[in-house]
Amino acid sequence: MTAAVLVFSTFSMLAPAFVHAGTYDDYFTAVKMDAPRELQDLIKRGLGPNMVEPQRGYSALMLSIREDSMKAFNVLFNTPGIDLEAKAKNGDTALMVAAFYGKTDVVKLLLDKEVEVNRPGWTALHYAAINGRPDTIKLLLDASAYIDAESPDDKMTPLMLAAVRGRTAAVRLLKEEGADVTLKNADGMTALDLARHFDQKETVEELTGKHTPWSQQKPE
Repeated sequence: MTAAVLVFSTFSMLAPAFVHAGTYDDYFTAVKMDAPRELQDLIKRGLGPNMVEPQRGYSALMLSIREDSMKAFNVLFNTPGIDLEAKAKNGDTALMVAAFYGKTDVVKLLLDKEVEVNRPGWTALHYAAINGRPDTIKLLLDASAYIDAESPDDKMTPLMLAAVRGRTAAVRLLKEEGADVTLKNADGMTALDLARHFDQKETVEELTGKHTPWSQQKPE
């Protein structure tokens, strides 16, 4: 092999890395700034829909959800080869990020693609309970989310998480859908114990049966 051929071969192998380094920041800027045309152009240039940012290991799809960049989300979501089950460094998925940020429309789109709802550890239902959105919770439950899933270490159920934060409507729905109010976390506390401890008076009333069932309430 001549020196010229060797140099050319080496450059050919390294070229994709140079292209990647030069466009990586542009790619995630396009996601954050919700710039679909720029994002589509970068995808066509070979970066693909499954790029991962280094800080949290979020996929571009997760980042678009977090940043409320719905035009970028639509580009990524509809690009062939998109990995809807990709996990961040902490194990979060796109469905979990959408549930945490209360993106009910995105949750529905992902569920329509039959993404995984139940998993060991933290789940989308935990995050929806923290956020306190009954509509998101209902979608997840209708997709067979395990209602009494326990978080790692603390063994907090979705009902407990909603109770701690005073998410009364979420507590109401979870209880009506069959959440076990007698379960205890790692500290031996039930959802009612937690609501009392954090002085969530309306939630205490809900858990003791003094509120109207969620299904019987009129929409505001």
